[in-house]
Amino acid sequence: MTEQTHTGDVRELADVPAVEVISRAAVMLMSSAAEKLGLSSPDPDESEHLDLDEARRVITALAGLVTASVEYLGPHAGPIREGLQALQRAFREASAHPDEPGNGPGEKYTGPVY
Repeated sequence: MTEQTHTGDVRELADVPAVEVISRAAVMLMSSAAEKLGLSSPDPDESEHLDLDEARRVITALAGLVTASVEYLGPHAGPIREGLQALQRAFREASAHPDEPGNGPGEKYTGPVY
């Protein structure tokens, strides 16, 4: 399998370090969650992309990935964890009836986020 880079070069997926694959997957999940939370819109509550059910799923998947791979992320772990927590807080703020701490998306993996 090959991958096209932003400079046009092609790399074999086997040559891409695991930390880069994991980090890219995390960034993709974070971006998806932000879109599903409406965060790309000037008024998130009015976003045509707002879908809390979908956001819950993506945030939970991100939490599982981060929890399972944190030991491999090195210096990337902190910023990725902070991004995940920000999304979990944004989800709580966007919810008409917020989950109890510990029951929000991904919190079974990360612990309660306030």
